[in-house]
Amino acid sequence: MSSNPHLLPICGLARRHVMAGACAVLCAAALPLHAATPKDTLVLAMAFDDIISLDPAESFEISTGELLGNAYDRLLRFDVKDPSKLVADVAASWTVSADGKTYTFTLKPGLKFASGNPLGADDVAWSLQRAVLLDKQPAFILTQFGFSKDNVKDKVKATGPLTLTLETDKAYAPTLVYNCLTANVAAVVDKKLVLSKEVVKDGVPDLGWAWLKTNYAGSGAMKIREWRANEIVALERNDNFAGTKSKPARVIYRHVKESTTQRLLLEKGDIDIARNLTPQDLDALAANKDVKTTATPKGTVYYFGLNQKNPILAKPEVREAFKWLVDYDAIGKTLIKNIGVINQNFLPQGLLGAASDRPYKLDVAKARALLAKAGYPKGFKVTVDMRTTQPVQGITEAVQQTLKLAGIELEILPGDGKQTLTRYRARSHDIYIGQWGADYWDPHTNADTFTRNTDNGDDAKSKPLAWRNAWAIPELTRQADAAALERDGAKRAKLYLALQAEFRKTSPFVMLYQQTEVAAYRANVEDLHIGPTSDSTYVYLVGKK
Repeated sequence: MSSNPHLLPICGLARRHVMAGACAVLCAAALPLHAATPKDTLVLAMAFDDIISLDPAESFEISTGELLGNAYDRLLRFDVKDPSKLVADVAASWTVSADGKTYTFTLKPGLKFASGNPLGADDVAWSLQRAVLLDKQPAFILTQFGFSKDNVKDKVKATGPLTLTLETDKAYAPTLVYNCLTANVAAVVDKKLVLSKEVVKDGVPDLGWAWLKTNYAGSGAMKIREWRANEIVALERNDNFAGTKSKPARVIYRHVKESTTQRLLLEKGDIDIARNLTPQDLDALAANKDVKTTATPKGTVYYFGLNQKNPILAKPEVREAFKWLVDYDAIGKTLIKNIGVINQNFLPQGLLGAASDRPYKLDVAKARALLAKAGYPKGFKVTVDMRTTQPVQGITEAVQQTLKLAGIELEILPGDGKQTLTRYRARSHDIYIGQWGADYWDPHTNADTFTRNTDNGDDAKSKPLAWRNAWAIPELTRQADAAALERDGAKRAKLYLALQAEFRKTSPFVMLYQQTEVAAYRANVEDLHIGPTSDSTYVYLVGKK
């Protein structure tokens, strides 16, 4: 799959010694006898069928976020112990001008990419420019500050070998700007290497986009050696990394969707870490002295999205009826026990202004009355696109049963992450059950996608979740924009509380829960910490005794 001269196929005929451990791990599951993983190799079982691209300018999936967080640097990161604090990554210092519109960064000297190429301000500026110029899914994180294809080279530029400036169109809350620069879309890519892979089609250069979808050009603690869709991802230590060197020589992600299979592999010692265990399998491991668990509340929320292109789902009474046809308490006590908490707001707990209101519960009589008012006293038929992973499948099937109580027939359309996401992003769904993880640790990351829709046309440039569900909301968009500009933290929090109150009442989103990510691991694994966002679980810091 890879044409990168720095990457070699795993288990190929010309297998290098450094990848021999990875090959042994991949073959271990096929053996009937227990085979412990190599001491210098960390093996994780995880469902990652949502990966579409490895390019930081395009990637916008939960699983890829973790890979990029370990493999790419950016100007800043947030402190995983206290996400409200920023820490340096490739930047040594940063300031904002008195008018709040010009941000200046000075880089650390002597940095290198994994390729050996030096990393300077020109690489950082070009990486940000490239994300705007390509204008893929996550570009809005940067373009919201007034950057466009026409002006980005003037607004984001290197002013010296180790200095660069960003000029925003308005005086945004500085914490918002800085936090956006911690996102994967702001990752620093190797300009020299990527441009050497550039393809020109119809006179338009692709800025290395086709190549970087399946390759690697970063400077992070780990190199992405190979991705085989729905099979494995292999990471390898980057000896050119300027920070703390990776403890494992390599990290192997094995695509295992079934929780029970993950548990059995963990008990046998064929994997070191299991990442997608159900409450039942976690309970089954509780008495195993060779297995431990760790848990972290994530900035990830799960929800049903009701497409407003469907004339039935577009009726306000129908939207509200759905919210009264979910047995939140039962889901909380069973399907997400220890792996999530019910949350009926678009902001996860831990972010500024997060609300804790929970007005909805299962109330079939109230839902029936609303459906009758909407003109559907006997219900209707509708479909839902569902990724076949747990607890998503279990929740969907549970809601299918409670919807029946009000006469709604829900047909489940199963698929893998890539299939369901593609349909969702094309607005071709009726209902979609999915998750949204914070791209950066600021409330605007979720307000921007759930309560902003600047253009509801099919050819819109910005396509947040509100757009995907065809929810036209000019007034909420205005309120979300005002909250992004508010520089007083207390006042800003109140604005987000007001946004959430309106969202709960009128939105086409049925918010379900906030994820608590639990990982089970062998007792010889140490320093495993699940991050609050998908890109802040740093596997390169995990060791083995």
